[in-house]
Amino acid sequence: MSGNLKRKQVPAYRTGEFFNQLSGPALADLESILFPSTYPAHAVLFAEQDPSAGIVVVLEGEVELSVNSSDGRRLSFRIAKPGQVLGLTAALSGRPYQMTAETLHPKKVAFVSRKAFLHFLALNPDAYEAVAREASHSFNLAFEQLRTVGLSSSVPERLARLLLAWSESGQHSKAGARCQVALTQEEIGEFIGASRESVSRTLSVFRNRRLVSQHGNLIVIPSRDALERYACSC
Repeated sequence: MSGNLKRKQVPAYRTGEFFNQLSGPALADLESILFPSTYPAHAVLFAEQDPSAGIVVVLEGEVELSVNSSDGRRLSFRIAKPGQVLGLTAALSGRPYQMTAETLHPKKVAFVSRKAFLHFLALNPDAYEAVAREASHSFNLAFEQLRTVGLSSSVPERLARLLLAWSESGQHSKAGARCQVALTQEEIGEFIGASRESVSRTLSVFRNRRLVSQHGNLIVIPSRDALERYACSC
């Protein structure tokens, strides 16, 4: 048997900003009411206008957040990562959910009832600051997405800004900024209010101009500055 002790692997959700802000006692209390569940792809965790039942903590994988129009069109706002908490505003206010949360692939999340979450906050008032920051961060991301879709005049500009935003949290190397995009072109279109055909044509233009390269789900942006300049010129 090796004399080296294996370090206990830190759960992916613990790396999220929300959990990093919690004190030791608050973290222990919250984790005591997290009961993981695995959901299949495209499972709706909660839907907009549904009464708030509680919060959802993303433990593994990614969850898409979107809103829908009365005629069935969908606008996706963001993809939630491990450690992010969904449904905070609704849980705190008691109002219906403002968005729909849907798994992209089979994922693991934890649901915490509104009653249990409010009890957790009553026991750990110092956690309110982390909750406020998480809710504010979610609002700012949604606002920026609305700005991109509403104020960007062309599909190339909207798509370029979306890829630039995704690449901010991706890996960076000499080859450029890299990000994994495990979405269909139709799903990408839902983030920028464009059809699958428009996304396909625009990505082709980006590749021909060497603004991006694509290898399966991996998108590489050789120069963020070049892509941003192209977006501003569209």
